[in-house]
Amino acid sequence: MAFDRFKPPGYYIRRKLKRNKPALFGLVVIALAFIISLLGYAIMPDHTPDANDGAVQIQKQGPGFESIFLKIRKNRVIQSANFFEHMVYGQESEFIIVPITSYQLNPPMVRVAVFGKADYYKDYDLLDVVKALKSSNYELGYNGIGEEIYTYTNLYGQQESISQPKLIEEFETGSLEQRSYWLGTDKMGRDMLSRLLYGTRISLSIGFISVLISMFLGMSLGSLAGFFGGKVDMLILWFMSVIWSIPGIILVISISMALQSRGVWVAFVAVGLTMWVEVARVMRGQIMSIKEKLFVEAARAFGVKNFRIVFVHILPNIAGPLIVIATANFAGAILLEAGLSFLGLGVQPPSPSWGVMIYEGFQAIGTKNSLHLILFPALAICILVLAFNLLGNGLRDAYDPKTNADK
Repeated sequence: MAFDRFKPPGYYIRRKLKRNKPALFGLVVIALAFIISLLGYAIMPDHTPDANDGAVQIQKQGPGFESIFLKIRKNRVIQSANFFEHMVYGQESEFIIVPITSYQLNPPMVRVAVFGKADYYKDYDLLDVVKALKSSNYELGYNGIGEEIYTYTNLYGQQESISQPKLIEEFETGSLEQRSYWLGTDKMGRDMLSRLLYGTRISLSIGFISVLISMFLGMSLGSLAGFFGGKVDMLILWFMSVIWSIPGIILVISISMALQSRGVWVAFVAVGLTMWVEVARVMRGQIMSIKEKLFVEAARAFGVKNFRIVFVHILPNIAGPLIVIATANFAGAILLEAGLSFLGLGVQPPSPSWGVMIYEGFQAIGTKNSLHLILFPALAICILVLAFNLLGNGLRDAYDPKTNADK
């Protein structure tokens, strides 16, 4: 049929977006970032909460650093997390790690050469390294074939015994580990790669919640101003002008001081409350250009309520510009959150926000092996913000009917 050649507007929007290579690149990067933030601890080398498992002896080691660790079991019960809890919240380590260069077994002790300290050796009780003990006291005895037997009390108050050969075997298989740090370590000896991956979750979470807050406020106030006009429009415009005249960082500082708190949720609210004005202006302008259309007049004639007219009949017709500005606000929220965290007003340590990581690297400027502390989180911010900007430009071109679909 002749009508088969006519397509809905969404078809041409998708067609133009698919042919925009930079926008597709941005979309792929954003999708990859969302997958990383969703999987979280499940794909991080360091599965501990906030990727906070480090040792100061290996601080500021460069990319590709490798070391052997002595894993000393903690003398307390560690709750095991299921897969979902592990993916979202992480799993506390059962061990305290000590970087070493060599070790020597001399039961009941083990002597290790501590990394970074020449000719410095430290002795550990072999049983205390391998087993979680309720008490450091234990008894030594012998079995029928002359092997030494260690009798100890576990964390649950039960008496257990283990032979010396078995204890040495468990030590060599479970208490020694070689780790590779692909992106090096920070100034606390923590894995940079794990903290960068977790920082992706924090940045996207704050960006997402902030955009939701800004879209809700902006759409609500903008629709009131654009649809009703008159004094309502003048009042809301005056309020928007006042908010827009205040620098964003000053507004965020004021909000943080008013809430008397600092942290992730404050960053959600503060960033969201500074980005709604642009949404409101776009919403107001779009509604003012559409509210006189015939389909709006018809809805009024049928007695449809104003709320339904705005959000059911008008809003779907201005979804394009709102999607574009939401994408742009996402990039702005990531930058603003990084700046707040750098100033100490956003996410607080030890949570690995990219802004916090840059601040820690900034403090180490001028010291040995400090370049990667700033370089990697800065690159992460640049790449993610660029991806959102490229996608936003692509969406703007795709929704613009003046652009050629065949380009």
